[in-house]
Amino acid sequence: MKRIASLLAAFAIVATGLAAPAPAHEQSRNDQNEARKEMRAGNVLSLREIERRVLPQMRGSEYLGPAYDATARAYRLKFIKDGRVTYVDVDARTGRIIRRSS
Repeated sequence: MKRIASLLAAFAIVATGLAAPAPAHEQSRNDQNEARKEMRAGNVLSLREIERRVLPQMRGSEYLGPAYDATARAYRLKFIKDGRVTYVDVDARTGRIIRRSS
């Protein structure tokens, strides 16, 4: 009986994994594709333009890279300075900084 319960528990775990959402790297890839599409349509600024506006404001910090949120139409730029990570959220349509968090 214990063996059957163990098999059923294992099956439930496997079945749950099959129904899980797409991995984060796939979502990130989809968001980056959406960013390119929106940029070509003239709806958002290019990542290079966003970086050109924000990076000078983050002097002394090391830029670790961007992420794009297609739903919010916003970039999140990640920086590190003295062991502290700072996220800068930027409206992709206007290039305006929405929020900084550390």
